[in-house]
Amino acid sequence: MNQTPQIATDLLTNPPPELERLLNDPRTTDEARQSIKEISIVSPPPTTNGTANTIKSKSQDGINNSGEGRLQIVNEHQEFTQELSPYLDKWGLLDKGFAYDVVSVFGSQSTGKSTLLNRLFGTSFDVMDESRRQQTTKGIWMCPSSYGNTLVMDVEGTDGRERGEDQDFERKSALFSLASTEVLIVNLWEHQIGLYQGANMGLLKTVFEVNLGLFGGGGDSTKAKPQEKTLILFVIRDHVGATPMSNLTATLTQDMEKIWASLSKPPHLADATLTSYFDLSFAALPHKVLMPEKFESEVIELRKRFTDRSRSDYVFQPSYHKRIPADGVGFYMEGIWQQVLTNKDLDLPTQQELLAQFRCDELSAAVTETFLASSKIVRRPVEAGTVVEGLGSLMKDWLDTALGKFDRDASRYHAGVYQRKRLDLLSGLHASLSSLFLGQLKNLHKTETAKFSKDIIKGTKEVGYDFAKVVNEGKASARERFLNGAKEVKVDGTDWEYEHELASLDEDLKLIADRCRADETKKMVNSIERNVKRQLLEPVEVALSQPSPKMWDTVLQTYKDVSEDAEESYLSKAKSYHCSDEENDVALASLRARAWLSLRRKLEEQTSDATILATLRATFEERFRYDEAGVPRVWKPADDIEGAFTKAKDETLALLPLFSIVSPSTSSLLPTLPSPESSFDVESDPTPFDPSTAFVLLSPTKILSLETRFKREADAAYVEAKRSMVSSVAQIPIWMYGVLVVLGWNEAMAVLFNPLYFAMLLVLGASAYIILQLGLAGPLLQVTRTVFSEVKRIGTDKLREAFAEVPEAQRVLAQPYLASGDSSDGLRGDERRKGDLLAEKVVEK
Repeated sequence: MNQTPQIATDLLTNPPPELERLLNDPRTTDEARQSIKEISIVSPPPTTNGTANTIKSKSQDGINNSGEGRLQIVNEHQEFTQELSPYLDKWGLLDKGFAYDVVSVFGSQSTGKSTLLNRLFGTSFDVMDESRRQQTTKGIWMCPSSYGNTLVMDVEGTDGRERGEDQDFERKSALFSLASTEVLIVNLWEHQIGLYQGANMGLLKTVFEVNLGLFGGGGDSTKAKPQEKTLILFVIRDHVGATPMSNLTATLTQDMEKIWASLSKPPHLADATLTSYFDLSFAALPHKVLMPEKFESEVIELRKRFTDRSRSDYVFQPSYHKRIPADGVGFYMEGIWQQVLTNKDLDLPTQQELLAQFRCDELSAAVTETFLASSKIVRRPVEAGTVVEGLGSLMKDWLDTALGKFDRDASRYHAGVYQRKRLDLLSGLHASLSSLFLGQLKNLHKTETAKFSKDIIKGTKEVGYDFAKVVNEGKASARERFLNGAKEVKVDGTDWEYEHELASLDEDLKLIADRCRADETKKMVNSIERNVKRQLLEPVEVALSQPSPKMWDTVLQTYKDVSEDAEESYLSKAKSYHCSDEENDVALASLRARAWLSLRRKLEEQTSDATILATLRATFEERFRYDEAGVPRVWKPADDIEGAFTKAKDETLALLPLFSIVSPSTSSLLPTLPSPESSFDVESDPTPFDPSTAFVLLSPTKILSLETRFKREADAAYVEAKRSMVSSVAQIPIWMYGVLVVLGWNEAMAVLFNPLYFAMLLVLGASAYIILQLGLAGPLLQVTRTVFSEVKRIGTDKLREAFAEVPEAQRVLAQPYLASGDSSDGLRGDERRKGDLLAEKVVEK
């Protein structure tokens, strides 16, 4: 026999002291007082053997739990799943407390219930294949809504051909949906309104009767109220508008009132009304296939009734909530289902436990709000990347304050609920602080890596620094500061750990140290490379400027000595960097490659066309223009200039092949070339060399070109020498002076003994002497040239003016002919051209 209604009535009529104190406390708000009154307690009676009536499903075989988006909570064999609580955890609803809602759908099979739920709540229920028109939903499925903390249940349709006349599961699933959800969606077509069986009115009547017997409350209706109300939302499908919505809602309301009036109610609920237990609401949707766009827009509008709390027709009102915490939904629904199956009372908590749960939740919410407000002042700096000093002490103070207030106010209630809620509160506070803990660790990590980089840079700028010592000291300081900060911010009683972040810090410090060591090693290699270039520059230049068969021995011996010194210098300096053997091998390979490239570039510079030609020219001139004693030669007709030229040219050309290839006297002097895969820096050489042509400097074509150009320059030197010799030979003979004296004796005597000529000669001589002494020869010549040019210009202008008058006179004379129609342009042009030619001839003369 059901004892729940009588127990609930007795508790509300004679409440315990804690409940009575809360009801009479003036500080209790009306909403809280109403919620306390609406709490209904249904305790299952003890079994005959004295054990607790713990309800569990007998078997879980056959339950389809495929996919984490939805869960079959009751299969077609009427077995309840044990996976509901884990799935609530996966869906993120297990710790929501009372902040969740439950909605289910009820209606005939193949009326589009699953499609409606998918559209309204973004769920993933299977929908019917319209080409087959068979049962899709088997049992009861649950899926979380995409638009809020709502659990959506898709119930197997009624009146299906698969079950036939067996309506047992239909009644049980409908009763379960009505008892466990806040909102029951009744999905029916417009043409079903007014029908009894088609609109499932018979099934609703049966469900209402059983619901009143099991969950109707205790006592008579004038003194007791039901545990909670349920909203029945009728969704009228394929509404075409022929029948006004007001008429449809009136018809459904009248049908529901008739059903309620015809129920066989318990004696104490004989006067209970429909509105005491249920609220009715209505919505209409157009045809999904014929008007798809309007259907979707109306679905979106209907969805707002489930999501927009500001709407007046918002469906999830507090009076519909079952007041069951989210972490108890699994056990609660399993108990309801077993109660439905066995027709027994529900296994619900006691009144004291519910009261303690209600008050503890209120106190926990208030404490949490104060706690979050306190932590907000440091949350923003931590999120901005700042290390907050003393954050651990602040966090401990916030926890002690929050837990102290909760313990003081909540410890007076049920001990088990208080301890459980205290653990939940502590877990929630720890979860809130964990983000601060992790943020502080990341900020410490970032700060210490930045400071470590600065410490290394500062240490490497000191004179005579030890790189290994700088790195080790920086690492030790960074780790110590990080550990101190991490231990300070860790809260006792938590499983927080900082070892992972510490390992990440060590890895980052190692990367920074390796990068700095690579940079310092690169700087050292660059410095050694510059030193190698300086040491190779002068010896190579001197050796190639004095070509000889032994010059390559000198060059390669110098290169070998410089390279060995450079490698020894690197190895001696690399010890303080703690470089590995692999890093040393890479650096030495790079150093050898750079040294070789430096030598190669210098050789290419010294074997360029201009440099080789200059060297050959200098060698040729030394052999051709100077004798064996080094004295410059003055060529005489008796000298063998052709022989000397041929000898000097042949000896110089014999030196040209020496530049074509690096060929020492012994092959042991040839260096070992670096591999093409050696590490070359872009600054050193952007293009790797070809080992097959590493010792080749001049190609045969280049040698032939240089030989041709040198021969031209040598020929020019020979011609110049010939000219100097000819100029020395072409002198006036001495006897010619005697001839000039004999032949010019009479004229000279005439000038000397004639006073006029002699006086003119003296004047001219004196004038020339004065001009030369005063340095007036140049200015006098310039003035003479200027006067001559001016006279020439004036004469030219006068002649042009004179000859220009002739065509003008001819034009005047030709006017009569022009008047008669004859053109004189040709005559005038001819005359003008003749005048111009004549003027030009005069000017030229």
